[in-house]
Amino acid sequence: MPNLKEDDNALREVLTQAKTIAVVGHSDKRNRTSYQIAQFLRQSGYTVYAVNPLIKEIDGQPSYAALQEIPEPVDIVNVFRRSEYLSEIIDEAISINAKTVWAQLGVWHQASAQKAVDAGLKVVMDACIKIEYLRLQVDSTGDI
Repeated sequence: MPNLKEDDNALREVLTQAKTIAVVGHSDKRNRTSYQIAQFLRQSGYTVYAVNPLIKEIDGQPSYAALQEIPEPVDIVNVFRRSEYLSEIIDEAISINAKTVWAQLGVWHQASAQKAVDAGLKVVMDACIKIEYLRLQVDSTGDI
């Protein structure tokens, strides 16, 4: 099963071509990793949408209950939920024609990843998007 985590060129391509990222499991608590990484992604030039049905707003921006509610196409679905939720999140990502599903460190589910690949999505599992962005020295404007 192709996990792009091991392919630096593919990771760099995903990160440089993406403009819009949905953060599933985005917390409104500043000390949480999902909040901090979403802020980093915003500061790096990405448009970031919070997806968390338990929260209405984060820092004055709406939080969406589901990926289908986001008002524009999504390039990367960045997942901050436990592995057992990946299957339903991948179903949503497929339904909105997302390009990539990126599951954070510790999040991995083989069958869900295969379902995403079979639907034509790129998959990164068990990898931190911020760590990879910094390691690969990505510039989200498309330059390296």
